[in-house]
Amino acid sequence: MIIMKFGGTSVENAAAMNTAIQIVGGQRPRRPLVVLSAIAGATNTLIQSAHHALDGQLDAATTSLNDLFERHVVLLENLLENRSTIQMLILDIRKRFDELKTLCQGIAILGELTDRSLDSISSVGERLSSLIFAEAMLERGLPARFIDARSFLITDDHFGLAAPLFETIERKAQEILLPALAEDAVVVTQGFIGSTAKGVTTTLGRGGSDYSAAIIGATLHAEEIQIWTDVDGILTADPRIAPDAKKIKVISFREASELAYFGAKVLHPSTILPAVRNKIPVIVLNSRRPKASGTSIVEEPPESNIPVKSIASKKGITVINIQSTRMLMAYGFLESIFAVFSKYKTSVDLVSTSEVAVSLTIDNTARLGEIVRELEGYADVSVGEHKGIVCIVGDQMHSTVGIADRVFRALGDINVIMISQGASEINMSIVMNEADVTAAVQRLHREFFSTVPAAGFFEPIGAS
Repeated sequence: MIIMKFGGTSVENAAAMNTAIQIVGGQRPRRPLVVLSAIAGATNTLIQSAHHALDGQLDAATTSLNDLFERHVVLLENLLENRSTIQMLILDIRKRFDELKTLCQGIAILGELTDRSLDSISSVGERLSSLIFAEAMLERGLPARFIDARSFLITDDHFGLAAPLFETIERKAQEILLPALAEDAVVVTQGFIGSTAKGVTTTLGRGGSDYSAAIIGATLHAEEIQIWTDVDGILTADPRIAPDAKKIKVISFREASELAYFGAKVLHPSTILPAVRNKIPVIVLNSRRPKASGTSIVEEPPESNIPVKSIASKKGITVINIQSTRMLMAYGFLESIFAVFSKYKTSVDLVSTSEVAVSLTIDNTARLGEIVRELEGYADVSVGEHKGIVCIVGDQMHSTVGIADRVFRALGDINVIMISQGASEINMSIVMNEADVTAAVQRLHREFFSTVPAAGFFEPIGAS
C-alpha cells in the first residue's frame, strides 16, 4: 500500500485533477490511498476572507468567497460529465459557502476571530477538493471511497497548529481505513485537517497536508509515501535564484529535513518525522511530468564523496541579541530565555552563544513586542530585522576538510552576522542581511555545483 499526496497545484483545475486521477489509476496495483490539499490558492483566500471580516470589510470577504465558489463550479463543469452529479455537488458546495458567509458575518459583528473559527474556515478547501476528486474518480470507473480525515486524524485542541494524537490515530485509522483498502477501494481523504476527540475541526498548520500523508503512511505501515507537487523533486538550490540548479536523485532523511526547515518549499518540515521513525521512503514527484524520476528520500542513501547536496535560503528573518553580564556562569539563564519564547509560542531557528550573550533568529514576529519586553526585564535586548538565512546542507560536510574555507571565500565581501552549525554537522547556517541572500546563494552554488558530476546523485531539471 502506498500514500499519494497531491498538492494544491496538482489539483488546481480540471486538467490538473484529470492528470492526478490518471496517475492514481496507474498505481492501482500498489493499493493507493490519496491525500489531497485544497486547490491552489483556496486556503489563502479563505483565511483572507476571515481577516476581511475581522476588519469589518464584509463586502470584501463576501466577494472573495464568491470568487472561490465560482472557481469550484468551473472545476466541476470542466471535470465531470454527469449533470445530476454536477448539480448535486454545486448545491452542496453552495451550502458550505453560505455557512462561511454566515461565519464571517459573526466575526464582523463580534470583531473577534478565534483560532478555532479560523480552523473551521480554512479547512473547507481540503474538504471540497477531496469530495470533487472522489466523485471524478467514480465517474471514470475507479473505485474511490471518500473518507473524511476528521473521522480518524485526532488531535489536541491547539487550534491552528494542532498536535496529532498518534495512538488514537493509529487505532481509528486501522478501524476506518483498512477495511476500505481491503475491499480494493482507493481511499480519498484530506490533508491538513483533523479534529479533536469531541469532533471539533482542527488544522495541522500551513503545509500540513504533507504531514497528514506521513502520519497516515506511518500508521498504516505504507511501503512508500509519494509527494506529488509541481517541481521535479528536491533541487540543489531554488532555480529562480540559481538557474543552473540540478535535481537531487536521492537524499537522506536528515538532509531533506534540514532543507525543508530552512527554506526548501517542496516539503513541510514535519513531514519527515513519521516517515523516519518507520523507515518509509518518501518520493517527491512532479504531477506535471509524471514520468520523471523525482527525488527519493531514504534513511541511508548510497555513500558518496559529495560534501554539499543543496543550498536553501530563507528571508524575513529577525535576529534577537540578548546580552547580560549576569549570564556569566549563571545557572538556568538559557532556560529562562527559551521559556519566554515558549510562553509566546514562537519557534527559534538558530542559536549562537558566548559567555555573556545569546543571539537567535525567528521568522514569526507576531509576538515580538511581548517577547522583547519580557526579556528586557533581565537583559539588554537589540533586534535586527530584514535578515536572511542561507543554509548549506550535506551529510559529508563533517568529514570533508576545507568546507568552511570554501564557503567564506565564496561569500567574499558579504557581511556575515551570525553562524550556526548543527550538532549533526550536516548543515552550516549563515545569517546575513536579507538583501545579500540572492547573491550568497548564487556564489555558493557556483562554488559547490559548477563542476560536480552527476555521480548517480544529480541530474538536470527536466530529465526523466
